[in-house]
Amino acid sequence: MSTVTHTLAAPIQAHGEEVKELTLRRPTVQECRAIKSLPYTVGDSGYPVMEVEVAAKYIAVCAGIPASSVNQLDLTDLNQIGWAIVGFFTRQDSNQSEA
Repeated sequence: MSTVTHTLAAPIQAHGEEVKELTLRRPTVQECRAIKSLPYTVGDSGYPVMEVEVAAKYIAVCAGIPASSVNQLDLTDLNQIGWAIVGFFTRQDSNQSEA
């Protein structure tokens, strides 16, 4: 899975245009090193716990939108896209549920 497309519950503005869906690409190692954190931690249950602030940085990078556009996301979109970002870092065949 190298890209994920998400239809937004509510459109946002990015680069002066209305955006109704975001296509996220898999981040590179260089981008991960620049952000200096993974978009999740592992909770006591052994399952990932999304780090919202870090996930937001990855959303901006991976969707190619400004951070100010990430701030416009509906909360449901932020949650779903954040878990899609976490999904780039976790094994596809794991039992971990993604929201």
